[in-house]
Amino acid sequence: MAQDQRAGSAGGRKGGGPGAFSRWMQHRANARMNRKIRRGRGTFMGMDVLILNTVGHRSGEQRETPVAWFADGEDARLVVASGGGSRNPDWFANLMACPDRVSMELPGGGPVPVEPQRLDGADRERAWQRIAKAQPRIAKYQSKSAREYPVVRLTPR
Repeated sequence: MAQDQRAGSAGGRKGGGPGAFSRWMQHRANARMNRKIRRGRGTFMGMDVLILNTVGHRSGEQRETPVAWFADGEDARLVVASGGGSRNPDWFANLMACPDRVSMELPGGGPVPVEPQRLDGADRERAWQRIAKAQPRIAKYQSKSAREYPVVRLTPR
């Protein structure tokens, strides 16, 4: 769910290859979820979902990725860059490379420019405790990974 959409490409690679079908399926799943979010239905497996709009750090192309979010105060949202456990997802690299070109879409709403902030230290730990309490499944995934999942706060500009 948290990988970038790549319309008409095989993940930026030429030709097919073993992962091309998987990337195509992910693209279709993301497009379906984005349509649901835009129609006002933004949940997946019991989690609230938003559309994260980024710019590809290599391609410069617009990317739309559905990601689970957690409330952080009145208007900020927290997102976790789990990427399936083994590596950071593409959207995270895009977000960090082009932070001034990021927006989010909440269910039924339009794009809202946001300022992303990667949380570290005590800020990350406090946010992580709230996330893990709200969604124990994420804490379980984190416990099985050799890396610490980045947590990013998205605050409207």
